[in-house]
Amino acid sequence: MNKKIVWFINEYAGSPKYGMVFRHYYLGKELVNLDYNVWIISANYSHLFYNYPHVKRENIDGINYYWIDVIKYPHAHSKKRVLKWFQFSTKLFRQLRFLPKPDYIYVSSPFLLPIVPAYFYSKKYKAKLIFEVRDIWPLTLVELGGYSWKHPFISFMRKIELFALKKSDSIVSVLFNFGKYLSDLGLKRDWHYIPNGVAMKDVVEEELPKTFISKIPKNKFIVAYTGTIGWANSLDTLLGAAEILRDRKDIAFVIVGKGKEKQRLISIKEKKMLNNVVFLEPITKGQILAFLKNFVDITYVGLRRKKLFKYGVSPNKIFDYMLAKKPIIHAIDVPNDLVSQAGCGISVKAESPKAVADAILKLYEMPKEKRERLGENGYSFLLKNHTYEKLAEKLVKEVLA
Repeated sequence: MNKKIVWFINEYAGSPKYGMVFRHYYLGKELVNLDYNVWIISANYSHLFYNYPHVKRENIDGINYYWIDVIKYPHAHSKKRVLKWFQFSTKLFRQLRFLPKPDYIYVSSPFLLPIVPAYFYSKKYKAKLIFEVRDIWPLTLVELGGYSWKHPFISFMRKIELFALKKSDSIVSVLFNFGKYLSDLGLKRDWHYIPNGVAMKDVVEEELPKTFISKIPKNKFIVAYTGTIGWANSLDTLLGAAEILRDRKDIAFVIVGKGKEKQRLISIKEKKMLNNVVFLEPITKGQILAFLKNFVDITYVGLRRKKLFKYGVSPNKIFDYMLAKKPIIHAIDVPNDLVSQAGCGISVKAESPKAVADAILKLYEMPKEKRERLGENGYSFLLKNHTYEKLAEKLVKEVLA
């Protein structure tokens, strides 16, 4: 019996060999274990990669990769990145014909144009077309990027989005309330919730650099944030909580990562003389786990107050925090959030430094055993619902049947 062939099309799909994004690598690995023939079609350059492929095809951990040659760009906000989007999508028309005939074509957002060549090949090969929504475009560009709905690019993206949502055979999303979005668009479509998760077989706790450890405040109750330091992540709120708690000498805030907002936030810290806040450079995923497990008491995740998030969120850092068994302060306005579902922390309204400060004090004053129970709740929830092994099984049962 021939193996079913799945094409994953995502220009940011990477692997541990090259760097982020890992979602389709982990799903792909599990599908290989379930006897599928998996192809990942990605771009050979991304600002998220730390290494770059120099071949057209290769096999990584049982997954067949096909790399589309694209232009390089200097940073995430470069205009050349937009050109790369169109270049990748255009080249798909010509180059996908060199791959084995698929049974399933799985296209992942945020950029939407690859759905057009994917639709063409789904008809050519009579393959099932699956459209996955990770970030809702163009709504994200309007809500977080400040673009107008009248902008030609946004108008064009909306047309492509509607095409994708109407023409695909199945819709998948990492957002647990995505059905509300479909309803708001007036679309009556079934969809499947396949969230982000953790590859437990690949979890490794790595040793932290001594220079990093030396910068962590000693003998303090540590509140930590790890990940991208961007505008959407609402770290002004965390700094506001730090300012409220500045006289609590036994509480310290540690922010680990990089991003466009980092220098601005450091300037705020220095201007307000927030000596209880420390910014540290990015470290590897395995080192993040070691940091969280061994040096951190509670964690923070936040987003701006935008209607975009009412459709759900799936930040990977929540799973990092659950994996480390740490209580989470969740400052995102979203219904039925994962932290509340798991009973692993405190959910407060978005962009409220006082609410975050109050939550920190509540957790600080809580007996250590109760905090540890919250952390265990998160870990158990993660194992039950968010391992890639179980997510792949769900994908096969609901979508690749």
